[in-house]
Amino acid sequence: MNTMNGMNLGQGLNIRPSNPTDKPFLEQLHNSAREDLRYMEGELDYVESIIQMQFRAQTEGYGSQFPNAMYFVVEKQQQPIGKVTIDFGPNEIRIMDIAFIPPARGKGFGEEVMRCLQNAAAQVGVPLTLSVLSTNILAKRLYLRLGFAVQNITPPYEFMAWVPEARKIIV
Repeated sequence: MNTMNGMNLGQGLNIRPSNPTDKPFLEQLHNSAREDLRYMEGELDYVESIIQMQFRAQTEGYGSQFPNAMYFVVEKQQQPIGKVTIDFGPNEIRIMDIAFIPPARGKGFGEEVMRCLQNAAAQVGVPLTLSVLSTNILAKRLYLRLGFAVQNITPPYEFMAWVPEARKIIV
């Protein structure tokens, strides 16, 4: 069901377009998803500056490579718990980024969002695609369970696609 605030899903989830007031949440979410960088060797200030630089690159857009990118916030009972960035290309819907705050991970919310995106892709008859780190076993397991297939591997990423069933043509 569509609402003025976005799209309601199951489990009390809502997806709505991101707006400027979401910046503090999105920055906190980005930082929580980049714990891996905090294990790098180097001064803490240097590592934090890299994390901030990555956040700015994402929030300022993915540039000319994804001109149709749209940014959404995932909420549970009106509280932000995640984000999803999608690019609507001419021949695919590409999930560019999906992330949840640590307390919301592993609760099925990502699967609910993915099923919603699969439904949208099926309605317009295009594949749903994404890239996932080869080492992200939990995410890959979810994508495979949802019917995604690995199309190619360019370390450290695997490009995966889900193709909706062909619509039956009645003559």
